[in-house]
Amino acid sequence: MSTTVDAIRAFIFENFLFDADDDGLQNDDSFLDKGIIDSTGVLELVEWLEDEFGIPVEDEELVPENLDSVNQLAAFVARKKEYISSGEGK
Repeated sequence: MSTTVDAIRAFIFENFLFDADDDGLQNDDSFLDKGIIDSTGVLELVEWLEDEFGIPVEDEELVPENLDSVNQLAAFVARKKEYISSGEGK
């Protein structure tokens, strides 16, 4: 999952944190609590997740438990990929 974490971190820094130091964001930091991503940013993030990882993100999955930190995103992507590869997500 480290490559997923690395990809997510790179996306967050390139699109939301720009000039911040890499150690300025811990993988468990809340994007919302830290003011990193707003509602428009969530839409951008979801579009990127769908394109980057080939997973559909349903409206009911747009909750902080899935999308509010690097680790939560990585776990969400892993669950979605597992669901799709199991044949249930087709």
